[in-house]
Amino acid sequence: MDNNKEKMKEYWRRNVRILFVLLSIWFLVSFVCGILLVEELNQFRFGGFKLGFWFAQQGSIYAFVIIIFVYVWLMNRLDREFDVHEE
Repeated sequence: MDNNKEKMKEYWRRNVRILFVLLSIWFLVSFVCGILLVEELNQFRFGGFKLGFWFAQQGSIYAFVIIIFVYVWLMNRLDREFDVHEE
């Protein structure tokens, strides 16, 4: 029983770490690149648009969708490792 409790603590600790890392990436892409560094990034072009503008309008959306898929992949892997996955 005690071993299972420790196992679940480790599972949730790693789950929270995954969430923190992915949300930090989203914050960097959406807030830092889309708002704080927009002027510096606007010196470059991506697909014909200023890069800062692109991050503010499209980049954060693309990053969020990619983060969703990465989260699902990482959590499925973690669930299998701790044997809490759905059959």
